[in-house]
Amino acid sequence: MTVEQHLPGAAARYVPIHTEPGLNTMPYSIRILVENALRHSGADGADAQALRNWRESSAAGRAIDLFPSRIFLHDTNGVPTVVDLAAMREAARALGADPARVNPRIPAELVIDHSVIVDIFRSPDAVERNVDIEFERNAERYRFLRWGQEQFDQFAVVPPGTGIMHQINIEHLARVVEVRDGIAIPDVCLGTDSHTTMVDALGVIGWGIGGIEAEAVMLGEPYAMVVPKVIGIEMIGTLPVGSTATDLVLTITQRLREHGVVGTFVEFTGDGLSRMSVADRATIANMCPEFGATLAYFPIDQATIDYLRFTGRSPEHVALVEEYARAQHLWHEPTDPIDFDERIVVDLSTIVASVAGPRRPQDRVSLDVAKSTFRADLAELTAQSPDDPGFAIDSTGARGLRNGDVAIAAITSCTNTSNPEVMVAAGLLARNAAAYGLTAKPWVKSSLSPGSRVVTDYLDRAGLTPALDATGFRLVGFGCMTCIGASGPLIDDVQLAVREHGLSVAAVLSGNRNFDGRINPDVRLNYLMSPPLVIAYGIAGTMDIDFDREPLGIAQDGTPVMLADIWPSVVETRAVIAESITPQMFSAAYSDVFRGDAHWRALTTPTAATYEWDNTSTYLRLPPYFDGITSEPAPEWTLNGGRVLAYLGDQITTDHLSPAGAIPPHTPAGAYLTAQGVPRSQLNTYASRRGNHEVMMRGCLANVRLRNRLVPQREGGYTLSPVSGVERTIYDAALEARAADIPLLIIGGKLYGAGSSRDWAAKGPALLGVRVVLAESFERIHRSNLIGMGILPLEFEDGQSAESLHLTGRETFTVVGNPRSDDVVAVTADGITFPARVRLDTPRERTYFAHGGIMPFVLRQLIA
Repeated sequence: MTVEQHLPGAAARYVPIHTEPGLNTMPYSIRILVENALRHSGADGADAQALRNWRESSAAGRAIDLFPSRIFLHDTNGVPTVVDLAAMREAARALGADPARVNPRIPAELVIDHSVIVDIFRSPDAVERNVDIEFERNAERYRFLRWGQEQFDQFAVVPPGTGIMHQINIEHLARVVEVRDGIAIPDVCLGTDSHTTMVDALGVIGWGIGGIEAEAVMLGEPYAMVVPKVIGIEMIGTLPVGSTATDLVLTITQRLREHGVVGTFVEFTGDGLSRMSVADRATIANMCPEFGATLAYFPIDQATIDYLRFTGRSPEHVALVEEYARAQHLWHEPTDPIDFDERIVVDLSTIVASVAGPRRPQDRVSLDVAKSTFRADLAELTAQSPDDPGFAIDSTGARGLRNGDVAIAAITSCTNTSNPEVMVAAGLLARNAAAYGLTAKPWVKSSLSPGSRVVTDYLDRAGLTPALDATGFRLVGFGCMTCIGASGPLIDDVQLAVREHGLSVAAVLSGNRNFDGRINPDVRLNYLMSPPLVIAYGIAGTMDIDFDREPLGIAQDGTPVMLADIWPSVVETRAVIAESITPQMFSAAYSDVFRGDAHWRALTTPTAATYEWDNTSTYLRLPPYFDGITSEPAPEWTLNGGRVLAYLGDQITTDHLSPAGAIPPHTPAGAYLTAQGVPRSQLNTYASRRGNHEVMMRGCLANVRLRNRLVPQREGGYTLSPVSGVERTIYDAALEARAADIPLLIIGGKLYGAGSSRDWAAKGPALLGVRVVLAESFERIHRSNLIGMGILPLEFEDGQSAESLHLTGRETFTVVGNPRSDDVVAVTADGITFPARVRLDTPRERTYFAHGGIMPFVLRQLIA
């Protein structure tokens, strides 16, 4: 083991990496991997050797083990994670082992932030009423999480109403460097939400992994990863007046998606970093999943130290971070000659005001062409026009509701509400708009849901809250609301007009995702933008506007008001920030972060080591993953006579695959709940019912925008039954296949499984009987989740696809070969035979697959 050294001025030792050969030209992110390998396997270990030659190891696909320092979860991923751990305790007891052996080995923190919904808005008591409804809907889940906090070691829960997990992470939870057992170590944070990358802005290594992988890591397993390619993003110049960090990140997202960075680390460098705040960096790092990289790393520098002080970290902690970073050569210097695989230059001075949509974060256009682009997109997607006749509704008065009108305008999500510059700019724009008597149009469901209570503290102190209220952007709660799909229903008569007349309305939000069907099932067009632009579009009430040439509203005296008339200056925005935000605000907000409000403290929880399951519960059920488990895995894997459940296209996201949003009553999940006696008004969301496999498997592959080529005439969760050939819901077709003992496949195109780290995008297909996913390429997290559930990811050879092989999806499939050991297997489909790559990329992934998934493997290890 490398000799440990002492930090100057700190009572801690550390494992030095500064003597490692080639360290001074390594990317900073790789240096942290080197430290991790040295500390866990020693200087002579295979992982340390691989990282000394990281570029060669990356090119060769060399795998290493990473040992995270903590796991980070939110409630919708955290509930099924705790359900699985509770199920593992039941299985351990059934196999004669002590259930308490199923216990986290490293710290795990869970933030409840994904369950609050925008039910009430534009009301002075919206926050209180939304919280009341949240606890009414979710009390059972919250009691369960409190049980987990009591029964599992090193498991802490941040109660509802505190903020969004990633903003809480950078403002309070992130250590950057911490002392554990007398050793100073870097904070390595892996989370079950893909936007865990936001913490990269603080010099912390962190990214999203599947909930299934997270369970294994919590229980002591290392995280298996391939040594990454590292792309340097060199920042030069300065943002021009009128451009925001949101505009910058939308531009970066577009450029890096076009360039292709999936599976890589991107690391930011250049002298432009010295002029970029951690808040701006966090806006970029948060969007890392949208440009497809694994990591978006900003090395530790003076801005990091300033931010730690600014957010109320102790002087001793701040000193430790700086001393450790300097001693370990982790302190960023713009002149360091870093040896990246590639280098991309981003000139900040070229960034312009932008929006992205209507379906993907990378579909960025500059604001000056947003109107013409919107019109073209609307025509292409729906064959409609904003000039079509409108439909009169009560909310609009004389004006009819038209295609392209804004139905939702939400300042929401950690991406932007963590950034004081865009939040204060939004408040100032609202103040200027209110002075003219402007407000959001009556058909717009407008809301403000910050990621931290500190946001409302500084908006209050700056005197901007009344203006936000006056323009319609009242506080509705603290949590991941509209961005995650918890927008609640549209205004009643707007929803009625959309459903009865087929209108295509829009949502504008300051979030990070705008995939089909995500924000609201009745909203077809979704646009990402900065918080001040959200207010502007909310006031205009339509996407069919050119802000350079058309007024966004008419003042009380009849004067047209242009966007330029109310846009705040950078000087004023920064002056308000300097006067309104203090470190004491952060210290006060997080002084008792795990205590919770009266609702939380009033919850009663079970006390047994194994959970007391209620078989009548519609929120929490004991899952069947371990039914019939044996102490040893099955001796072989075969697939004969497989049939296709879904034949899908390119860029199928986990939003298409995983149940998300509100549960409609007419769906299999809605019908199931109704049969259990749940009133239609209390069906709630799929996110709230992730602990009930009966609901989730019925909602799998049921997105309203899903296109299955087996039923090209339909949108939604439909397919042809593998047994009868008759059109069925995907759930019913899977049941018929199970009864006939027919194994199932899914065929996909490029980047199958893009999007959030949704474990149910893999759990659902596994429970439906899917054994193989055959695609042209996979997004990283979802591929890992498939393996974690025992589903084999197979990839067409380069240049081949389902189309090029003339597959219809109605064939009978057989896999010839042993995927547990072979890199390539043969697939036969009604006389067509073709090779397919086995995407089990590391020895550990092959081990997991051989055991039928991560959970059976870990359980067998624990009880061995």
